[in-house]
Amino acid sequence: MPIVLRTPGTDGLGQVVAALREWQVNGAPLQLHPGDLGWFWRFGAEATAAAVRTWSRDGRILAAGLLDGATLLRLAIAPGYQQDEELARHLVADVIEPERGVLPAGKVNIEAPMAALIQELLAEQGWGTEEPWTPLRRDLTEPAKDPGVRIEIIGPEQAHLRTAVQRSAFESSTFTDERWHAMAGGLPYADARCLVAFDGQGEAVAAVTVWSAGPGRPGLIEPMGVHEDHRGHGYGKAITVAAAAAIRELGAPSAVVCTPSSNTAAVSTYRSGGFEPLPEVLDRYRDA
Repeated sequence: MPIVLRTPGTDGLGQVVAALREWQVNGAPLQLHPGDLGWFWRFGAEATAAAVRTWSRDGRILAAGLLDGATLLRLAIAPGYQQDEELARHLVADVIEPERGVLPAGKVNIEAPMAALIQELLAEQGWGTEEPWTPLRRDLTEPAKDPGVRIEIIGPEQAHLRTAVQRSAFESSTFTDERWHAMAGGLPYADARCLVAFDGQGEAVAAVTVWSAGPGRPGLIEPMGVHEDHRGHGYGKAITVAAAAAIRELGAPSAVVCTPSSNTAAVSTYRSGGFEPLPEVLDRYRDA
């Protein structure tokens, strides 16, 4: 059977989320997580569907990608198919030819599993590597310690607290209350939580969103931030510890996160929260 490239409609997103859940394997290298789709869902179901690409054979999805912006494709490949030559060559042909509707002409990037054959084939096409990212993992066999601050799970009535911390922590953030509600209404959020940490005066000082891929599968932190007025007081560590505890409660055996290696403050914060760095990963890029 031939491999078929598709852009699913909103009614096809459930199948994509289910496939991404199934592909998350404890201890395996990090790749696109259902939580990544869940975080993108803040732009709405229609925008999320338009940003997704799938590659299927005989009705089974073998690879799925998220266009996280117009020029970055974040790719996941089913276990057992990362070295499948037919799939890898089909992926490469689709991403290098703009008329196929995956990536445009000019400078573009692909995030793909480091052990996948597509990495080698893109290198043969002259694609280089960008600055490294550091994935980190925390084992959740044992319960996390008390974070030492008040932590609340955020519902619709408190969405403004979550979004305000996000916008303060990330200067370019466009996370509004409306977008929180869109995210919370998405399929992946059924197994997700937003947490906010409060200081002794009741001020919201840090926030995080955690995503489960189902019991027995690694959970994801995406994103975490500390309010700009409350940095340097250990709140990043506290919310990271709380995130690990929440992911464990959702049935995950481990928690993962990924941050640019150049963001040494973030790497240090995750390490202080019990996460251990894994080998760096590199995006592939094509010059303009």
